[in-house]
Amino acid sequence: MPIDIASLRSDYTKKSLDRSHVADDPIVQFTLWFEEAIASEVMEPNAMSLATVKPSGQPSCRIVLLKGIEDQGFVFYTNYSSHKGAEINHSPLAALTFFWPELERQVRIEGRMERVPEAVSDAYFASRPYESQLGAWVSPQSQVIADRDFLENRLQELKKEFEDKPLTRPPHWGGFLLRPSQIEFWQGRASRLHDRLLYQKENQKWTISRLAP
Repeated sequence: MPIDIASLRSDYTKKSLDRSHVADDPIVQFTLWFEEAIASEVMEPNAMSLATVKPSGQPSCRIVLLKGIEDQGFVFYTNYSSHKGAEINHSPLAALTFFWPELERQVRIEGRMERVPEAVSDAYFASRPYESQLGAWVSPQSQVIADRDFLENRLQELKKEFEDKPLTRPPHWGGFLLRPSQIEFWQGRASRLHDRLLYQKENQKWTISRLAP
């Protein structure tokens, strides 16, 4: 039988979101929610949708993993030569979305991307498991390859090449920091009357507004 997609719905009743109960700084507020997501054993709490823009103007979106929360913003790592790396190089404007269904929460972030200092990328790369370090060297991310064997053969070649040698960070791989200009916190509520608080940065200060659901 065909699935009646239009009838799929849930009512959200777990929590509420009020201006008097949130931090003045959205990075602090995000950290509180993020820690709660971890404590609630949300699956992949650091998974986030990253939206960038192609030179043609076509939006592009994929899931990546948050790897750092800084006073200035949010950090993730990737191959700079990948599609997303090229798109960020073309236009630094980007957006992130976190969705934690177990808590009936969503966070939307917009801002500008910049590369993190090389020393920061070096330190994170050194902290990764050896197999993940190899993977960063093996994969020409986003490029067309003939088959799976290409990756498997390249992996074996690099294992021999780097045998008994420490792996350094590939020059084409590193971190991006998104400096937010606005962050929206969304809490599901009953009857689709959700709570939405929007932080916007104006003259280096954050203002908070309530949005209609």
